[in-house]
Amino acid sequence: MKEHRHARARERKSHLSPDAEKLVASALGLANSGSRLEDRFWEAQLSARLDRLLDGGHVQAVYDALDRLNQTDGEAYGVLIEAVEESAEIVAIEAEGERWDALLVAAPLVVWTRFRIPSGPIPPELAQTLSAHWQAHTLAAGTRFRLIPYLYSIDQLPRDFGELRRLARRVGQAAVAGQVPRLDLKGLPETADMLADTRFLLGVVAAPAGKPVFRWQESDSGEHAGRVACLEQWIAQARPNIEPLLQGCGFECLLPDAYHINMRESDRRVRPYSIRAAVHFLTHALDIEPEEIKATIAAFGHERPDEYRIGMSIRDSDEVAHGIVWPLLGAEGDEDDPSPVEQIRDVLREVGVGEVRVWPELNEPEFCEDCGVPLYPNGKGEIVHAEMPGDVEPESTHFH
Repeated sequence: MKEHRHARARERKSHLSPDAEKLVASALGLANSGSRLEDRFWEAQLSARLDRLLDGGHVQAVYDALDRLNQTDGEAYGVLIEAVEESAEIVAIEAEGERWDALLVAAPLVVWTRFRIPSGPIPPELAQTLSAHWQAHTLAAGTRFRLIPYLYSIDQLPRDFGELRRLARRVGQAAVAGQVPRLDLKGLPETADMLADTRFLLGVVAAPAGKPVFRWQESDSGEHAGRVACLEQWIAQARPNIEPLLQGCGFECLLPDAYHINMRESDRRVRPYSIRAAVHFLTHALDIEPEEIKATIAAFGHERPDEYRIGMSIRDSDEVAHGIVWPLLGAEGDEDDPSPVEQIRDVLREVGVGEVRVWPELNEPEFCEDCGVPLYPNGKGEIVHAEMPGDVEPESTHFH
């Protein structure tokens, strides 16, 4: 099952709108289909309705259908979220009698630092250079591409599927026409400070209908390259140009690919870096060794764990100096091998944390009423606010 990254309305409705009911029925039909022929029928039904709803700004029906299936049928929920993501990131564009398929793509950067991770506008010449490398090393011949000249944080990405589809269409039309899209990049929200986080380069690639989009699809061409080779070339050529955007930071480049698959992959890849960056920060800010850090792990959720929170304390204190959230993605759970707790333990051991405790029970997610940040477990069985010791320099204490 694919997880749903976007905010959904929390109001539970006993009666769905006709559009939401039909989305639910089509998703159930596709989940229970017995043949590819039937699959194509239900997929066409879903695609046509979702395109119409997202283009018309009627996103609430989509969220209502997702909420209903999330409560009643996990398999159908996975089918519907996949169809919604497809509709949000892919648009058809007609230009001079030719049809183009445009795909919203992302090149994630997993970033860690002791300071502040930058985001914001990319200088025009640098954007042009990155665009050229992106197209040369990952996109198929015959495609047209337009990079958005902005380094996005997760807080600055479009907030719902309708916004995503509008962005994909606007930038896709510009890519096909060879023009610069008109985008309002000045009013984006501020970025929360994190020790480890993801930054995103976004763009839209357009290919003639039925033609390859990526280089690894070009099996009949002498220019064909696998995903690994494309990633290696992207890292070799793009990384030196990205480094000036992320001064004072370490970072890892992920393979440019479709928007939603890379959202999930970046979420997965940033988790261990969050722990490593936290330990690195604490050891430098407090002038201690990693073995002087104690970590307490607890599961948080309503009926099943949705995330694990890790509270880090120093020496004999039970005060939480720093906290980390390890979200569970998709169908991840305790039955996995290794389980999420084992994965967290492995990273903590790898970075030298001296003591690790695990709460056995599931906890209700709690947040600070004043500032809204998550609360974290300590070694005494309490859920508390993370606060750096008072003698640490103020510019460092906002990382919790």
